[in-house]
Amino acid sequence: MRINPEETQAVFIDLQEKLMPAMFGAEMCEERAEMLLRGLRVLDVPFLITQQYTKGLGNSVPGIIEAAGTDDYFDKRTFSCVKDEAIFDEICGRNRRFVLIAGTEAHVCVLQTCIDLVEAGFQPVLAVDAIASRRESDKEIAILRAQQEGVLLTTAEAVLFELTVDSRHPKFKEISKLVK
Repeated sequence: MRINPEETQAVFIDLQEKLMPAMFGAEMCEERAEMLLRGLRVLDVPFLITQQYTKGLGNSVPGIIEAAGTDDYFDKRTFSCVKDEAIFDEICGRNRRFVLIAGTEAHVCVLQTCIDLVEAGFQPVLAVDAIASRRESDKEIAILRAQQEGVLLTTAEAVLFELTVDSRHPKFKEISKLVK
């Protein structure tokens, strides 16, 4: 199934200052999440950012805030974003069936959000290069489980080009520059 910008939104989960240093592959995860955020802004695809217990785990890493162009976020205590009423209301209110997911930890908040989105009738799309866990094996199993649950797998670059469709898209050159 084709992922198109009119039906797509994104959720960036818990890419926070005190979490990221502990993540396996944190640098790649941050880099790809930042690129994805910038690309979604170019394509006018709405997104939201969550932070798990901000008081204890800090704000989103500076690169995410910069890429987002805002420091707005939803503070949460639930692992799944769907279980947080304010976040889920925001997702539902956008009326877009594809929910692109990036963030941490892959096997906890990211996976639980994906599973709950499927159950709520959405189609989660997991940017596998923009997620991380403390252990590589947890990330690998989270990706397998997500796929078993009906989550579409992609990469940040692949989904940005899918959203532009072809090189005639008015924003193609901007997207092309971002991925290089």
